[in-house]
Amino acid sequence: MKLKLPLTLLSAGFMLLGCQTTTQVSKPSPTASSNKSSQVTHLVNDYTQEGFKFNPIYATFIGVPGYDDKFGPVISEENRAISRAYETKYLERAKQIDPTQLTGQDKLTYQIFIRDREMSLEGDRFPSYMAPINQMYGVHNFFAQLGSGQSAQPFKTEQNYRDFIKRSKGFSDWMDSAIVAMRQGISSGVVQPKPIVAKVIPQLQAHIVDDISQSVFYGPLKKLPESLSVETKQQLTADFEQNIRDVIIPAYQRMHDFIVNEYQSAARDSVGLSELPDGQAWYQYMIKTHTTLDLTAEEIHQYGRQEVARILSEMKKVKQRVEFNGNLAEFFEFLRTDDQFYFDEEQDLIDAYTNVKKKIDATLPKLFEVFPKADYEVRAVPKYRAASAAGASYEGPAPDGSRPGIFYINTHNLKSQPKFLMETLSIHEAAPGHHFQIAIQQEVEGLPNYRKFGGYTVFSEGWALYAESLGKELGLFTDPYMWYGRLVDEQLRAMRLVIDTGLHSKGWTREQAIKFMLDNSSMARSDVEAEVERYIVIPGQALAYKIGQRKIRQLREYGENLLGEKFDIKKFHTQVLIDGSLPMPVLEEKLKIWFESQI
Repeated sequence: MKLKLPLTLLSAGFMLLGCQTTTQVSKPSPTASSNKSSQVTHLVNDYTQEGFKFNPIYATFIGVPGYDDKFGPVISEENRAISRAYETKYLERAKQIDPTQLTGQDKLTYQIFIRDREMSLEGDRFPSYMAPINQMYGVHNFFAQLGSGQSAQPFKTEQNYRDFIKRSKGFSDWMDSAIVAMRQGISSGVVQPKPIVAKVIPQLQAHIVDDISQSVFYGPLKKLPESLSVETKQQLTADFEQNIRDVIIPAYQRMHDFIVNEYQSAARDSVGLSELPDGQAWYQYMIKTHTTLDLTAEEIHQYGRQEVARILSEMKKVKQRVEFNGNLAEFFEFLRTDDQFYFDEEQDLIDAYTNVKKKIDATLPKLFEVFPKADYEVRAVPKYRAASAAGASYEGPAPDGSRPGIFYINTHNLKSQPKFLMETLSIHEAAPGHHFQIAIQQEVEGLPNYRKFGGYTVFSEGWALYAESLGKELGLFTDPYMWYGRLVDEQLRAMRLVIDTGLHSKGWTREQAIKFMLDNSSMARSDVEAEVERYIVIPGQALAYKIGQRKIRQLREYGENLLGEKFDIKKFHTQVLIDGSLPMPVLEEKLKIWFESQI
């Protein structure tokens, strides 16, 4: 999981900084506007520093000391008012800076900082706090990951362990405040759909154990620091066990009992955001948030349908190439069920992805001249969250280099992990997809945290899907089934355009969305259900992939047409990656200025 604050940007923009081929960033020469530039730097740094009190776990993830014992504010009207005042204060402070005195990166940083504050305040009208628990990114899942000892929470010293004990009390308070907020949601008609609630219940139940040694939170006790004395280890073990027994498990129990006994019966039959109060406006806001573009649900829906049809025709070509005797639906069923396409053992799946990693790494110099310093590892999704987790995901490396990036593969259902997806999925989640984009962004020198560790979904996911499209240029997808896997992944993103807008703007049902995916792909039903339920609880996010890919591909084609033989694909990729995650309009302006400079 990547924790994000809104991101300002390091951009080549107006001064074409960032056109160098390493992650070292040039410092602008002193100018008459240096005082204004300093104001922008202080502005974003102050915003980030003050923001740690709203999200101290973000500080933990990026290695800022002093916050590992804090969980964050409980859900309350008072804390929402404090958050609004925080955003308003920094927006007003930003407007006191004269933007005409800014140049280059500082000007873009200023403009985007203003944009982010205005977007945040605009979104405050929508009561998302009334539905804080879902099966994908609920705090109940995330806190378990944090406390397992396999994430960013440090467990290297006695103080680290005691910090987590204190943080657990904050988690318990937050869970109780979430129950209060969800009761408000029941009264206001802002509740989760019934299928989502059904998935959350077993996730909570998994942490309600009689034998605490079987709790995921017991993990850190299995690797106590060797430097501690025997007496310290004994006392720390006793205190940590008491925390699991008396604080963590009861917090999960209270939320579980509330959902089972009260919330479940109040859950709604509808699934779309448009079915909630002010839902159409809410969904339009989510489209703008995740795509950074002013697009309507209808134009996205129609573009999605066009892409689904195009990709289906490409799939038919694969069927013909492998000489399958049957129609496309029968071909899909063959791919879903034939044993040759699936592993029997979890470790075999992980080992196969590790081998694909080595194969892809060897090809990357064909198209890239900038590489992340951090490496990544392939790991299985932990058991406690595998049932409802995505098929694959990526977690960025630790900023200090102490932890590599992690490419997670979900081994819960091996029939949802076909072999023909390995190349395209590895490209997307790892290199040169998310791992390249996120690790390079973190490694650019001189960036404030506001820019290093945030991002825009449309950029990060758009880049990862664009990266998949580079497979043939990298010498991959030579096997027709691997090429089919690439089509499967792009089809998934095309279907998302249709389904997300269908669910949240056109009144589609969950079953209608599931049927559309089954009719237009060879995905396993269990995988389809997980995907649809993801779109239900994160409206608009699924649009970012294909929309971002389209924009990056359009910009590449613009550069190729403009520059002809002067177009350098390696330098183009450097320009896309070197300045961090950008809203699409900013990326477009930056690249067009750079293209002009290459003529």
